[in-house]
Amino acid sequence: MPQAPRATRTLRISDRTRPDVLAAVDLGSNSFHMVVAKYSHGQLVIIDRLREMVRLASGVEENGEIDPAVAERAIVCLQRFGQRLRAMRAGSVRAVGTSALRLAHHKKKFLARARAALGHPIEIISGREEARLIYAGVASNLPPEPGRRLIVDIGGGSTELIIGQGMRPLELESLRVGCVAVSERFFGDGKISAKRMEAARLAARLQLAPLRSAFRRRGWQHCAGSSGTVRAIGEAVRELNPRATRITAASLEKLLEAVVAAGHTRSLGFASITEDRRPVFPGGLAILAEVFAVLRLKEMRIADGALREGLLFDMIGRKTAEDARERTVRSMQLRYHVDTDQAERVAATALRFLERIGPAWRLRGEPGAELVLKWAARLHEIGLDVAHSGYHRHGAYLLENADMPGFSRGEQSLLARVVGGHRRKLSRDGLAELVPPWNRDALYLIVLLRLAVLLHRGRERAALPPIKVFAGPRSLQLTFPGRWLAAHPLTETDLQQEVQYLQAVGLRLRLTRGGR
Repeated sequence: MPQAPRATRTLRISDRTRPDVLAAVDLGSNSFHMVVAKYSHGQLVIIDRLREMVRLASGVEENGEIDPAVAERAIVCLQRFGQRLRAMRAGSVRAVGTSALRLAHHKKKFLARARAALGHPIEIISGREEARLIYAGVASNLPPEPGRRLIVDIGGGSTELIIGQGMRPLELESLRVGCVAVSERFFGDGKISAKRMEAARLAARLQLAPLRSAFRRRGWQHCAGSSGTVRAIGEAVRELNPRATRITAASLEKLLEAVVAAGHTRSLGFASITEDRRPVFPGGLAILAEVFAVLRLKEMRIADGALREGLLFDMIGRKTAEDARERTVRSMQLRYHVDTDQAERVAATALRFLERIGPAWRLRGEPGAELVLKWAARLHEIGLDVAHSGYHRHGAYLLENADMPGFSRGEQSLLARVVGGHRRKLSRDGLAELVPPWNRDALYLIVLLRLAVLLHRGRERAALPPIKVFAGPRSLQLTFPGRWLAAHPLTETDLQQEVQYLQAVGLRLRLTRGGR
């Protein structure tokens, strides 16, 4: 149900870049959430919230299929969310899918239906990106304090643990263990026993063990838990001890005893544990108990903010100089020893071509064609750090599989296809799997990047001559001044070869000579 407006931390955003009303939708493995906010007087003010228990994780079968009944429940929920978002612009809404949709192998049809129901595209984000956004959402709601923080978020299909300082995450981990999966595996029939609880805790312990040393070594001074599972556990702890203000190791043990003594999820005698929360409560409790044990926690406070608030702050950043994706691109350039001067030359030429012919090709995807082309140009040579032979393929692999903070998996796939297609024979392989409209339009960005790379093959600092560019629906014409092509025979040979490469995918490239 909608809640009263609540202000979050003040942001320094000029009126010139001030966003409109924003909305974030979190398609979680247990619940779907939507939060709507507006920027007012230096603050993001929450003006509406919606939450529905969907249990998407319980509908993902072992073969990767999504159970039709669960899929229908999800679509009906998104239709309700979509009504609230109907009047909002595309750039003001972000919807993301997390663990359950990461695991689902056959989701293309579901995502198409979900997009139609919501009215906005749905991004699938990686576990580490989920962790980054959770930290942003929680940290934005915590008071400034010295030292490092440990943030724990137990979701339906995964658990995120982050160590950060201020607004900066330092360690990010996402574990494939969540309250829905653990509850279904060990308490699926509703029965609770000491033996089952210990087995559930062991499963969580095995997931947590690999990060124990790194997290303890980094250390933290404050600890907070976020989202529904930790909040529900905190409320149950307060029922056992009304004076409790935090979850402690001792209070967690008392709660474990009470839950095991109940014997069944329907017998959980806590007013704070709602009927729809009861089936997944034991699994979440087992996970949190092991987080305390493995990391030797003494206490944990309950924090406001979560993934959806992190999405809002990330959207604000994209409208200012704080776009996490820009920071990631710069970081990858440094990591893979990119020749940034060459990358900027290629980017400038590709963007100049796009500016002149973009309207003819009607490139209107999200993120914008300019951003995608700029990022691809800046990163098109990262594969050289692996090997020169086939470096475009190496670059595509890195972009598809690397952890890239700020980027969704769909955006990474798009970048991988553009970079992977920027040289040698051109293929449509993989383009059909991209999120619409990029399944159709990515080919045009590949062509522009290919031409820019080709024209700068000599890596010269001298500027290119004024090249006139014209475009039709399936064609492109480049007009070079005077005898420039004759004076650059290697470039002319490369361009003639490019005519053949483009013809093979149904595109026509014409090369003409103009006056002096």
